[in-house]
Amino acid sequence: TNTSIAYTKQWYQRRVREMILDETAKHYKKDKQLKKGIAFPTCICVNEVVCHFSPLRSDPVVTIKEGDLVKIELGVHIDGYAGVVAHSIVVGSTAENPATGGLADAVLAAHNCAEAALRLIKAGNTNQQITETIQKITDAYNCSPLEGMLSYEIKRYQTEGATDKQIVLNPNEAQKKEIKSMEFAVHEVYAMDVFVTTGSGKMKESNVSTTVHKRSDETYLLKMKASRAFFSDVCNRFTLMPFTLRAFEDEKKAKMGLKECVTHELLHPYPVQHDSDGKPVAQFKYTVLVVPNGNIRINGGLFDPSLFKSEHQIEDKEVVALLAQSANRKAGGKKKKKKAKSAAEEAKSEAAADN
Repeated sequence: TNTSIAYTKQWYQRRVREMILDETAKHYKKDKQLKKGIAFPTCICVNEVVCHFSPLRSDPVVTIKEGDLVKIELGVHIDGYAGVVAHSIVVGSTAENPATGGLADAVLAAHNCAEAALRLIKAGNTNQQITETIQKITDAYNCSPLEGMLSYEIKRYQTEGATDKQIVLNPNEAQKKEIKSMEFAVHEVYAMDVFVTTGSGKMKESNVSTTVHKRSDETYLLKMKASRAFFSDVCNRFTLMPFTLRAFEDEKKAKMGLKECVTHELLHPYPVQHDSDGKPVAQFKYTVLVVPNGNIRINGGLFDPSLFKSEHQIEDKEVVALLAQSANRKAGGKKKKKKAKSAAEEAKSEAAADN
């Protein structure tokens, strides 16, 4: 029944948090000072809801029904080194009864965009190559990448933002001026995040309460005792990683402490976003390491194309050839590892030869 499905969703969010904490606790047990756990709270977004929906235990239950497009996103870290991932499913779709229409178009476009990006995130290639390829794929499925959504290079305790190494799916006017062309380099790590909609590609902030936040670099002497206790708990438990208010047992106290922290910008809010046209949005996200002989995707990648049936297909020959390439890095054998510079130069030579 719908009630049991909704209950399963609420249980899932709590159980995933418990699993992450249990599993990370098994590693580096002797180092009591080493931080580990959740790098991004579990968010479950349905249909037109884009991201950051992580309801509290006291919030009304959201019922998931057959045919819904559901996105699940989460992240884990050990010592500040994060792995973030997201996946999309259509509830009830099977090989015998696959999802069709706009749902299938959005999911297949997003999946192929993610796979194409994986094959392009290599030393010497550029972010512009990915942006252009994603546009070709979404056009083929009569879809749009969400405007302004970014993927980033990630570093220790830094999962977004504060870097010049950015990949924009569908740049808005400001980003066209601000986002610089850049090359991928060996030993960099990226969170590749793809959002595709059957709508125009615009999104808007939802009126749903924000529950996900992250520490900022601002400083302020909090006045309220509840605020100081709350912020101290945030710093100790989550360091610089995003968190959800659902992680606090006493929601009322957490909300009291949160208000002053947000007012004085000690915490950065992650508001829930919706597709502005009310159209379904698909998301695929993974973490990828750039290495001398290609790259390593450390999570994500599970996908069954038989669950989706679209009337559209990719016809661009360059994109078809790109997707036909193996996503596995080249075997190094017994040869010495290439230096970062030589790997980048080889990638440039290959790109020039293709052109």
